[in-house]
Parts: sequence; C-alpha cells; structure tokens
Amino acid sequence: MGSSKLKIPKICEQCGKPFEAKTVITRFCSNTCVNKSGREKMREAKEAEHKQTILEQSADKIAQMQTRPFLSISEATIMFGISKDTIRRLIKAGKIPAFNLGERLTRVSRIHLEAIFTAVTLPEEPKEKPVKLQYEVKECYTIAEVSEKFGVSLSTVSNTIRRNSIPKRQVGKFVYVPKEQIDKIFSRK
Repeated sequence: MGSSKLKIPKICEQCGKPFEAKTVITRFCSNTCVNKSGREKMREAKEAEHKQTILEQSADKIAQMQTRPFLSISEATIMFGISKDTIRRLIKAGKIPAFNLGERLTRVSRIHLEAIFTAVTLPEEPKEKPVKLQYEVKECYTIAEVSEKFGVSLSTVSNTIRRNSIPKRQVGKFVYVPKEQIDKIFSRK
C-alpha cells in the first residue's frame, strides 16, 4: 500500500495544537496524545463506576437519614449534595443551628437544612398537547407568492414567519403558510 501525500489541517483533540493529518479520521497529533486520551477515558470510567458503587452503598443510609431530626455534617453533605465547608460556613454565620456533642460529633438540624436548601419543583408538562392546525393548499400562500403580493423580500417573509410562529408546511419544494395569518400580519405593516 502506498503512502498518502494528503495533508489535512486539524487540531489535536487532546492538546489543542494544530497539526497536519494524513487521514480524514486522525484525531490526535502524536502517540503521546493518543495515550493521554486513553488514560483519561479509563480514569473517567473508573470514577463513574466508583460513584455508582458509592450511590448503591449509601442508598440505605440515605433512607435512614431522612427520618432522623439531626444529621452529622458528612450525612448532610450526602443528603443535600453540598460541601462540608458550606455547612460549616452556614453554622459559623448562625444560619443553621448546630450542636457540638464532642470531637467530630457536630449535629445539624435536618429541618433547618431543608428550609435553606428547598427542593426545586419542575413545572409539569401540559397534559394536552396543542393541536397542529392543518391547512389545505388552497388556503395557503407560498413564500414567493407572499413576497410578490406584499412587495417584500423572501428573507423578510421567512423572518416574519419565524418571528410570529406561523405554522408552515412543506410540500415538495414549496413552503406553504396560511393566508389568513399572513394577511393579518402584512396588512398591519
């Protein structure tokens, strides 16, 4: 097999330096960058696996914590997903009452933490999806017809349709828009 004289300018995905690739599928500038990328992927996979095992191990612990009125700082970090430093800062500022029962036995009130870090409620999706209006081709203009009728450019018509969320339908190479809505918009202008 002969060698290629093809030189494609690319940027290395690992180090970000520009280089000339000899093939279309080349992603890295050198073997060093290939090896670094492989090691990073392996490390990320191990971290994801480690996080998953911690989550599985702490599922029972979290269930028990949700019933207790007072939590340790490390338990609060697991339950609310905040750092230990943040909790200590809030305790020092007096925003969270804490009880020190001895060395490494600081307890914080779960109720006060819940009040500060409330759960975010996601808006519910509407149960009924809006019905798309179906227009017959007889009830519609093409974009070229709108441009011709009102004496505006094709880009102005397209921008107006997009801006006003006018339903459009493509049949073959023609794009159709409802006459009644187009007439309302362009009669105002």
